[in-house]
Amino acid sequence: MNKLPIHIIVPIFNEGKNILKILKNFQDHVKTPFRVLLCYDNDEDDVFNFKKNFSEFNFEIHLVKNFEKGPCTAVISGMNYNQSECVIVYPADDFENHNILDEMYKEFTNGNDIVVASRFVKGGSMTGCPIIKSILIKLASNSLYLLSSIPVKDASNGFRLFSRRLINAVKIESKKGFAYSLELLVKCNRLRFKISEIPAIWVERCEGSSRFKIFKWLPQYLKWYFYGLGTTWLKKGPEKV
Repeated sequence: MNKLPIHIIVPIFNEGKNILKILKNFQDHVKTPFRVLLCYDNDEDDVFNFKKNFSEFNFEIHLVKNFEKGPCTAVISGMNYNQSECVIVYPADDFENHNILDEMYKEFTNGNDIVVASRFVKGGSMTGCPIIKSILIKLASNSLYLLSSIPVKDASNGFRLFSRRLINAVKIESKKGFAYSLELLVKCNRLRFKISEIPAIWVERCEGSSRFKIFKWLPQYLKWYFYGLGTTWLKKGPEKV
């Protein structure tokens, strides 16, 4: 398997119709060489009904089975799948942000180990989010930005780029939800690796059902939230990563 600059990891759960739209957007808009990894839980996933359509696209598409269940370990399965300079974790219901993937890669080539697709910087937005979810997301992100040394305003979004250097440098401990993203952010900050963010658009999905279960996943998010604060306030150093 040839090494490419980017692996685009898309965690899926019966997202077959959405995936074809996503793949078409990648083909039309992404210029940096890439490979797509569709990370699924079950052999009965409806993505296999659309596998015959993959030949329509001019890039490699690999189906990667999750070693457990759920979005967190699906993403980790993709990160462990061969090598690339970096990975971008991309939501299976995102039809808005394909046009920023090249910019994310450019930020990576400028020396950043994480590039955050941010909803909370100028040019970014979050639309249609349920009120409780919106409050918790904004509270966590704003407070980490104000109270810690983390230099970005959107701490919780799972959509971001991670360098291979960072993935190889840390052990991902998270098992639930999208906690891997916050974990890698706070560990990257403790290692004093560079982090940047660019604006992104987030729209609440209108087809299918969301797998976001914030109260079930909250304990893991809180663990990494306080880890991020500890780097600043307790002067925790990179040897603890």
